[in-house]
Amino acid sequence: MAKDKSIFTCTECGGISARWMGKCPSCNAWNTLIEGRTEPTAGKNRFGSVHASLAPTSEVLPLAQIEAADFERHPTGIDELDRVLGGGMVEGGVVLIGGDPGIGKSTLLLQAVDALQRSGMNTLYVTGEESGAQVAMRSRRLGLPDSEVPVLPEIQLEKILHTLQSRQPGIAIIDSIQTVYSDQLTSAPGSVAQVRECAAHLTRTAKSTGTTIVLVGHVTKEGALAGPRVLEHMVDTVLYFEGDTHSNFRLIRAIKNRFGAVNEIGVFAMTEKGLKGVSNPSAIFLSQHAEPVPGSCVMVTLEGTRPLLVEIQALVDSGGPSPRRLSVGLDRDRLAMLLAVLHRHAGVGCMDQDVFVNAVGGVRISEPAADLAVMLAITSSLRGKPLPKGFIAFGEVGLAGEVRPASRGQDRLKEAAKLGFKVAVVPKANAPKKNDKAFEGLTIYPVERIEEAMQVVRGLD
Repeated sequence: MAKDKSIFTCTECGGISARWMGKCPSCNAWNTLIEGRTEPTAGKNRFGSVHASLAPTSEVLPLAQIEAADFERHPTGIDELDRVLGGGMVEGGVVLIGGDPGIGKSTLLLQAVDALQRSGMNTLYVTGEESGAQVAMRSRRLGLPDSEVPVLPEIQLEKILHTLQSRQPGIAIIDSIQTVYSDQLTSAPGSVAQVRECAAHLTRTAKSTGTTIVLVGHVTKEGALAGPRVLEHMVDTVLYFEGDTHSNFRLIRAIKNRFGAVNEIGVFAMTEKGLKGVSNPSAIFLSQHAEPVPGSCVMVTLEGTRPLLVEIQALVDSGGPSPRRLSVGLDRDRLAMLLAVLHRHAGVGCMDQDVFVNAVGGVRISEPAADLAVMLAITSSLRGKPLPKGFIAFGEVGLAGEVRPASRGQDRLKEAAKLGFKVAVVPKANAPKKNDKAFEGLTIYPVERIEEAMQVVRGLD
């Protein structure tokens, strides 16, 4: 039986080389060769012998004849994490979680795996970046001195797979996938070939044994997960840990989830005893002003299925011949478009003014439902007059000046009413059709155009 050996494949043209070279011999592209392994053969036929035939395929069945079984979930006991996962860990699922160094990935996973261990699940924590003593020190710092979570300090893939096969844990944490290497490849740990090969083996193990595997991934300077993009396609769920390391608050965002909703977020506060879920995350994104101030407008945004109240702040100041437009947490190009619409259809000009817009709390808003709140905050700052106390607004604004409805407008209004807001300017299509007790105490002004919204605000002064 011939032994398998390394080959190098070009990511541009698919050319193959027996040894690594800086330039592909086929297409002359630089630094495109990645390492792989040839399959062991037993003759001219790669499937085992010269006369061997293809392996039989699985049985082909119509969808109506395939039983659609629901996935069993195992809640971690951390409500915010379970919300992002769609209800808990799924048997045989593979989760990839990434984030900046020191953001709290290992802390959260250690808390989660300890809770699962105490609930009776067989667990395993594989640490490649820290020693067992360091993990134990963190456990004591988190108030878990008597934790029974088994810890395996190991970075060799074959030994990790052997431990998974022998112990059969219900959940295994791999911290992190960039430190794991396989003896079958000669490249260093963390390389594209090693990360891809190790993740593929761990994924196959999860699917064949039913073990839930959580992979911790590093991120690049741009904030994306390091390694090949194929890594995100291999796994079932991709989570991003967001937040400023100088702030106590952290966000976990799901950008892919085969077992739940995408774009869900979980909000946590970093404490001395680890990460704690925040039950009312809207309070994070609202500044505590004693009295209303010019340039501030609260909107209701949606993060997955959760409505969140976020404060939009705007500052308009004299800018001279080359005014600046800067936005933090919002699309800067959309800000320029909104300023043009504001001037053309509402008669509010900022041509010679610097305009700065910020979403408070470090949240990023990508949906166009923030348009109306941004324009009202800019107008408030330019006029030097604050919006009424307890005021909210949301809605998309088109180039023709029309105010378009936002998705799930009723849920947004219910969240605002629940938190005690009194006045709302919303698209006409999002206004309640009848009296609803859920909106008691909230005066709703439905508008169809941006001019109407400006008239409503001036009438509330």
